[in-house]
Amino acid sequence: MSRKFRIQHLTSIVVLSSTMCLAAQNGQEQKLDQQYKAAVVDYEAGRFAESARRLEPLVPFAPKSFEIHELLGMAYASIPNGEKAILHLTTAVQIKPNSGEARTNLGATLLRFGKPELAGEEFRKALSLEPSSYNANHNLGEFYIQTGKMTEALPLLQEAYRVNPGAYDNGYDLAMADFMLGKLDDARTVIKALLAEKNTGELHNLLGQIDEKQGKFVEAANDFEAAAHLEPTEENMFAWGSEMLLHRTYEPAITIFQRASELFPKSPRILIGLGLALYSRGIYDKAVQALITAADLNPRDARCYVFLSKAYNSSPLQADEVVDRFKHYAELEPNNALAQYYYAVSLWKGKRVGTANIDLGLVEALLKKATQLDDSLADAHVQLGNIYADQHEYAKSIPQYQRALELNPDLSDAHYRLGTNLVHVGQKENAQKEFAVYEKLRAAHLAEVQKEHEEVRQFVYSEKATNTERP
Repeated sequence: MSRKFRIQHLTSIVVLSSTMCLAAQNGQEQKLDQQYKAAVVDYEAGRFAESARRLEPLVPFAPKSFEIHELLGMAYASIPNGEKAILHLTTAVQIKPNSGEARTNLGATLLRFGKPELAGEEFRKALSLEPSSYNANHNLGEFYIQTGKMTEALPLLQEAYRVNPGAYDNGYDLAMADFMLGKLDDARTVIKALLAEKNTGELHNLLGQIDEKQGKFVEAANDFEAAAHLEPTEENMFAWGSEMLLHRTYEPAITIFQRASELFPKSPRILIGLGLALYSRGIYDKAVQALITAADLNPRDARCYVFLSKAYNSSPLQADEVVDRFKHYAELEPNNALAQYYYAVSLWKGKRVGTANIDLGLVEALLKKATQLDDSLADAHVQLGNIYADQHEYAKSIPQYQRALELNPDLSDAHYRLGTNLVHVGQKENAQKEFAVYEKLRAAHLAEVQKEHEEVRQFVYSEKATNTERP
């Protein structure tokens, strides 16, 4: 969520004749002064390397020139060359220790190059020097945001907002801080004021998140749509599509995610969103294909395989491609119980389409490995029980079903299969008990649908949380 630091750039040409230790030769002095002015022009034009090249020869003539060290440090920071940037900006601060702007520039550079503790010291010193300064308050607030100290950031951002309520970056950060701290009405007030001055997609996106938190789902959808139309970024398109997905308006969700996938064909989350929308609408073949593509783009994303497994369960026609992805995932994550489980189940499901030469030994080994890695994985115990039951090894299948039901008593299918297996071993009375529980849980299909929807919600919200932090 973080915005840019306010960095003081040098915008005026400074005549250095009073600071340079030059020989009393007017021609040489004039030449060096012109070189400095050219360096300033290069810097302001974005030619940072050329600016640094011009400035370096001036340092020996004016080793205590604040202007040279400050500009040289800024140029190196922009190249970027962190070591040299920090060196010269530190020198500038030593020359003018009471310059809040110099400490701000040094702090921003230290933070950028991975020295947050030192950066924080400089920002705090800048604020102590200029307690009423917009930049000093905003930058320390921004620093606290980047280091996860939202509560400490809030009063600083509020003070900066008081000093300059029209500053967009600070206003956005303040609204986001309010949102993150649950001050939703305060966040809304700031956003409305900012929108009156500047109509941006990110403001509508944040307003949509606030509306969603407050249960204003229609307004949230409208906000996310406005954000996507103003700025069709990956984030805004995902937010709009996922809002449709969350509230089960699947046709619009499909349309949005299809458009987003054209704009951002390398985005795994966009393709997962498209796969979920297609799956939820019952378009299983296309859902599987979208999720396969997502898996190829980010083969370690566990969420992709959750939904690919579900879609494949309804559309096994692309068996070979799906199995290949689950196999690759299992190889990438050998200590991940779910990875082994998904690979095993994808092989097992191949039976439905007559896949030849299914290695039941491999399926069993994978399921055993999954339960060894995570004995609380109820579905793995159920599938292991199914393997044994299909081979009439009821004495081995029954404990697997029982363990699954210890972990999750609401697995209706496990109750039914356990009952069937108990009949085979002559325990008819116990079997009847399992069948009775199964009958009570037959309506659990609705619960399973709700479970799937909750998995969709978790995916959407995890993505939104991940992308709350932006450079």
